[in-house]
Amino acid sequence: MSKNVKFTIAKTHLVSRKKQTAIAALGVTFGIGTFIVLMSFMTGLNGLLDGLILNRTPHIRIYNEVKPSEIQPIDKHRQFRSTINMVESVKPKQELAGIYNAQPLMQVIRKDQRVMGVTPQVSARIFYQSGNILLNGNAIGINVLEEDRLFNFRQYIVNGKPQDLANNDNGIILGAGVASKFGLKVGDKVQLQSATGASYRLKIVGLFQSGLADIDKVQSYVNLKTAQRIAGETGNYFTDISVKLHDLEKAGDMSLEFQNNFGVNAIDIKTANAQFETGTSIRTLITYAVSFTLLIVAGFGIYNILNMVIYEKMNDIAILKATGFSGKDVERIFIYQALMIGAMGGILGLIIGFVLSVAISNAPFETEALPTVKTFPVNFNAMFYVVGAGFALVTTFFAGYLPARKASKIDPVDIIRGQ
Repeated sequence: MSKNVKFTIAKTHLVSRKKQTAIAALGVTFGIGTFIVLMSFMTGLNGLLDGLILNRTPHIRIYNEVKPSEIQPIDKHRQFRSTINMVESVKPKQELAGIYNAQPLMQVIRKDQRVMGVTPQVSARIFYQSGNILLNGNAIGINVLEEDRLFNFRQYIVNGKPQDLANNDNGIILGAGVASKFGLKVGDKVQLQSATGASYRLKIVGLFQSGLADIDKVQSYVNLKTAQRIAGETGNYFTDISVKLHDLEKAGDMSLEFQNNFGVNAIDIKTANAQFETGTSIRTLITYAVSFTLLIVAGFGIYNILNMVIYEKMNDIAILKATGFSGKDVERIFIYQALMIGAMGGILGLIIGFVLSVAISNAPFETEALPTVKTFPVNFNAMFYVVGAGFALVTTFFAGYLPARKASKIDPVDIIRGQ
């Protein structure tokens, strides 16, 4: 029999049982719609949480770690080289916290084709001072325009702009937690005291809020020269070098390469945030598991409905076979029914999922921890819709296949005799 005839018969069966068809299609609709909404929202939320850490973390961080000397003077003495020497209370090496030959090192790294950008930092221990009150803190000296270009620094400035700091050598972008404690705002001046006791009065040109309260209570940003002056060091002093790559996956190998070639300490982003990345992977796995479970449940609903349709259509099946339809023809008629239910329910589910996702993305979401986020995060990834549509058809096909095979094996003589 021609495909058009079989398709017409399948459509007639569905139209004749509108209520059952609608229920089966709605099962697919809600399954696909929920899948789209859940995937869009959860992956959007994961992206937001990842961004809090990963967007502000260099792909490779080069630093000088203060640690005890691995080789003690006694180990160098010829008489004691072959013995086991026990040295207690080993002190750290007396050396600067800054990176040795930082400028030439950055020039070499910038020439690497795998590197997108390099920017230095200077970390200076300070105290925020208000009268007799001293609050422990940390002033990070940065090239603010490069930090903004490479690590989206402006996303964490809740008041002010990166250019305001770049244009003011005595400016500071103050942590929002510090500003709240001292009742300060943009335009005010804040008194800083260095570890050596020197005082500095800086103008607040912006407020910084990362969403991590422990950081916002202590950390602020100044220009590189200002941080070097507070630390009492020269213009060649840098405590960290942040490297951003074109390909994040190469960070692990390149960090080892930098350590071996330049004799520095280097750590890649995945090693530094291994625990955070594990949490993201687990959340994503749970999201996919729940979403696909919803689709499978919808498939079982279609299977049950098609089983009932076959029992109700016994006479029709007998007539079809008696008039020349083969078992394969009957099988395909019921598979067509399943696919039509999947197509109708899938299309409606995609539309409902998109509409709900848009509604969620426009819903207000305001929290003090994330001041730059105004609405719920939603990821409108086209792949979710492709997977949803494909899964709707695949699920309904297999849900209809077993009942269709059962229908194809029905003997019309037994049915007619039973009548």
